[in-house]
Amino acid sequence: MYETMTFSGGIHKHNEIEELIEDLGGFVLQKNDQQLDVTITMAVPAEDTDKIEQKAKELLGSVEISPLASTEIAVVSPTLARQHLPHAACDIAEYLRRYGTKTNMIGLARGAGKGISQISKSEKDLIEEHDLAIFSLGSFDDCIRKKTHLFEDIDIPVIVTGSPEIAAEEINANAYVSGFGRIPRRLKRGENIRALRKLVEVSEDIISKQKEDLEDDPLIVSPIIVKIALERKVPEVAHINAPMALVSQLDGVRVKLPYDKFHEEIADVEVEGHRLGDISEIKKSKMYDHILVKILPETSLY
Repeated sequence: MYETMTFSGGIHKHNEIEELIEDLGGFVLQKNDQQLDVTITMAVPAEDTDKIEQKAKELLGSVEISPLASTEIAVVSPTLARQHLPHAACDIAEYLRRYGTKTNMIGLARGAGKGISQISKSEKDLIEEHDLAIFSLGSFDDCIRKKTHLFEDIDIPVIVTGSPEIAAEEINANAYVSGFGRIPRRLKRGENIRALRKLVEVSEDIISKQKEDLEDDPLIVSPIIVKIALERKVPEVAHINAPMALVSQLDGVRVKLPYDKFHEEIADVEVEGHRLGDISEIKKSKMYDHILVKILPETSLY
């Protein structure tokens, strides 16, 4: 089992931590150089995290566990139309990215309106391609309660955000975070930052619980290993112009290549002695016809 961590420190001798990651059998997931500072998101075996912490201390840097790294989260708003501004979803999505996750903003076609809001099957299927969904709702208690049909049958964990205090059990959500709603400005004030931090904490708790559940029936191979294999063995990945050509999920990888043209090549990639098509479900995504690789659990081999 791999643990995702983020190292922050000076650029001097930072190559030593990269070498240690490689020696431990881990991977560098993302690296950002910012003048004299560097931030490295990594995946290392869970039993070796103490070695990374020791090296970070030696380099006068800091390292912390990043549960949201290598995950994909859908930030859903009933509408993203300009006539329904402002949208807290924008700041929510951007803030979550700071913690290593990949966020996708989704605006429902007919989600606006307390009495007429709807969600289509294709929208539901798209949301369920993610590890977690965050529904950004409004400021009124009654409005939020009458929009529970938008998310109550979503098959992935759902966090709802809004302005009033509501118990998550009352709206059939996995969690509810207050302090949001329709705020006519950027979420930069103290109470807004506290609400965003609370949202991150709740998201991390849910993702950590999902990881624990996966340990009960582990995947045949780690999505991180599949991601690295695809980067090395599919030349077209290097030419993808989209940010994050490959997106790791808890149970798979999103490949931003056209399904019809590349799904057979993806299926033939060998990962730890297995043909990828034999140990995963490879299907067409609802998002731009991307390829979605969902890795099967070990019990599927028996």
